Amino acid sequence: MALLHRSVPRSGGVRPVSRETFTPWPGLATAVLGAAIAWGVHQALPEVPWLTASVVLGIAAAHLPRIRTFVRGAARPGLSLAGKRLMRIGIVLLGLGLGLDDVMGLGWATVAMVVAVVAATFLGTLWLGRRLGLRGDQPLLIATGYSICGASAIGAVSEVSGSDEEDVAASVALVTLCGTLAIAVLPLLQGPLGLTDPEFGRWVGASVHDVGQVVATAQTAGPDALGEAVLVKLMRVALLAPLVAAVAFSVRARRRGVRTASGRRPTPVPLFVAGFLAAAALRATGLVPDAALEWAHAAQEALLAAALFGLGSAVHLPTLARTGGRAAVLGLSAWAVVAGVSYAGVLLTM
Repeated sequence: MALLHRSVPRSGGVRPVSRETFTPWPGLATAVLGAAIAWGVHQALPEVPWLTASVVLGIAAAHLPRIRTFVRGAARPGLSLAGKRLMRIGIVLLGLGLGLDDVMGLGWATVAMVVAVVAATFLGTLWLGRRLGLRGDQPLLIATGYSICGASAIGAVSEVSGSDEEDVAASVALVTLCGTLAIAVLPLLQGPLGLTDPEFGRWVGASVHDVGQVVATAQTAGPDALGEAVLVKLMRVALLAPLVAAVAFSVRARRRGVRTASGRRPTPVPLFVAGFLAAAALRATGLVPDAALEWAHAAQEALLAAALFGLGSAVHLPTLARTGGRAAVLGLSAWAVVAGVSYAGVLLTM
């Protein structure tokens, strides 16, 4: 978009053109820089997940006196682009982290338990969020983040629901906050709840949101717990695609006959979801070298970190504060639901 002002004097000369150009590059560069700083924070404080640090830094950048003018002005197009496009690419790469053969090796009882946990958490959180009167798509996004895989799932669903950036950022902040608290709280409960190390690992994998937070929490109980936690968590991640497809179908049904701004009808299954499934299928073939999987994982983390910085920069804290109390109630309630249902599921399937 540009504003072009020309003035042709009588002498026939042309005055210089004044052009204000909106380009994504300043914002994209800012998102990359923010992700890099967040990585440094994670290296200095390993208990702080990289993605969580990215969101927090994005929020801070949007409110610091001198930086916020740039973030809300020249950098806004690129930061918005990062929050959408980079998120989609990161979600596709997330599919390469799925070991579908290992996941299915857990048995059908565990598969049923994970599906039940996801369904109960999603539906219960969505219902409570609407009863609390949270704005926009926050109930849907928070329910998705708690039931599947935190920020990545929120980003995926927001792509098909057309959610407001501020709703997305607020939901990511709440989900990552509770997931980070789980790193400190859940290990303290292993003894009182009478869980063996493998049982504790499955409980963590079924109840903690982000993959990195699952690893940080489960590793406190040793390698047996960590292995079980990662496999159960990956099973939850595998449910991301059908959930996003269901949301896309619902949105398409509500907007039947309505075309997007580009003139096309909303697709029933977004391209990035198909890419996620294709990546998971490719991983299952065993043809992808371990080195390539490591590079893909690093790229996925970096892309999601930059995307979440962009989303965090869209948060306006005064607006968030007006629904903060209700969002906190929803977050804590959802945390209790996912922890309680998953604990019961672990006891029934071990």
